[in-house]
Amino acid sequence: MLHPAPSDPRTARRARWASLVGTSLESYDFYLFAYFSAFFAGPLFFEPLGPVGANLAALATIGVAFVIRPIGAIVFGHLGDRIGRRTTLIVTITMMGVATALIGVLPTFDQAGWIGAIALVLLRIVQGISLGGEWGGAVLIATEHETKAKRAFAAAMPQLGSPIGSILAAVAFLWLTLSLSSEEIGEWAWRIPFLTALPLLAISLYLRLAITETPVFAAVKVAGRAPRIPLAALLRAQPVTIVVAVGVALLGIGSYSLMNTYTINYGAAVLGFDYYQLLIATTIGGLLQLVTIPLFGAWATRIGSGLVIAIGALGTLLVSFPIYFFLQDASFGFLVGMMVIGGILPTMSWAALGGIFTELFDERYRYSALGFAYALAAVVAGFVPYLTAELGVATGNAWWHPAIVLAAMSLITFVASLVAIRIRVDRDEDAAPALDAPIESPAATR
Repeated sequence: MLHPAPSDPRTARRARWASLVGTSLESYDFYLFAYFSAFFAGPLFFEPLGPVGANLAALATIGVAFVIRPIGAIVFGHLGDRIGRRTTLIVTITMMGVATALIGVLPTFDQAGWIGAIALVLLRIVQGISLGGEWGGAVLIATEHETKAKRAFAAAMPQLGSPIGSILAAVAFLWLTLSLSSEEIGEWAWRIPFLTALPLLAISLYLRLAITETPVFAAVKVAGRAPRIPLAALLRAQPVTIVVAVGVALLGIGSYSLMNTYTINYGAAVLGFDYYQLLIATTIGGLLQLVTIPLFGAWATRIGSGLVIAIGALGTLLVSFPIYFFLQDASFGFLVGMMVIGGILPTMSWAALGGIFTELFDERYRYSALGFAYALAAVVAGFVPYLTAELGVATGNAWWHPAIVLAAMSLITFVASLVAIRIRVDRDEDAAPALDAPIESPAATR
């Protein structure tokens, strides 16, 4: 393992902010469509398919972006390991921002027939490819500028992007639906949230253009150690580690799909909760994550990222069944409490995910490894709502059916995190004293 001297604190701080703002924009753009598709995408773009068919087509456009993510992880992982983290992240954020803004100017079916629907699917593919290449690079740009002691905390910063993005998307959706009529939204107002991607993109680009390439990647290039095909090198050297990493990531990603997608629909359709109450409860849970993610990241610097993930997974396993049992006759206050408790424990596994991933893989192909493993876990997690719904049908919506899914994910992540702690490749301390002085990344790598 190479251990180049870290960047100076100011550069490292800029890198953390660039990582955080970029992942927030990616998440906002991605989740915005999830809210939009549930109510407006079907009637606006797939009207001839009828109410049921249009709704299914709209929901399928969500799945398209998840399925395509591994492609983005492979493509941008290759670029990130060959030409650099910084340049690759500039491309991914630009793709996401532009694709989101273009959705806001698409013609509806009434305006241009199927042209708008086809363009919508294509733009969702672009979003999925972009998202597949974003996460791994965001974690690396935040951690590879840092000292060994601060990397776990830095790795938690990109994780804040998910709750920030989901909160912004929920606020945009709530503002539209509570302040405007359905007719106004369908005619023109649905475009506004998508167009806000452009100023957010400008901010993200400003931050990412202002940072330098990471010292770790610069050292790999100078040493001539960058593999010609990073993914092939990864598959040859660490195939088992990929499987372990997918297991480690499952709870952090899958719990969000279960709680914020399936549980919302289940709570409204089966348990009789008001949809807006459920949305507000999840938003409160997201706001809490803005505090808990940095705290868990700081904790990971003290006890290790893998152990934080294991504790979060074990805690989630223990509360899985009680949460869904008491939810059956819960008040709104208890609903919020459930989202808080059911959010804090999996958040531990989410907050420390980037930290353990950077320790699992060699820096020569680390961008490819992080993106590929995360994308595979995201694809699995994308099917969690569907599998939970099928289990609900098979059990007559027994109160425990979502608890089984949450407990299973928790158990898998718990075991995988314990294995990950033992097989980490980056165990060494920081560089020798001669390299300890902070430096700026070489200008040649800008």
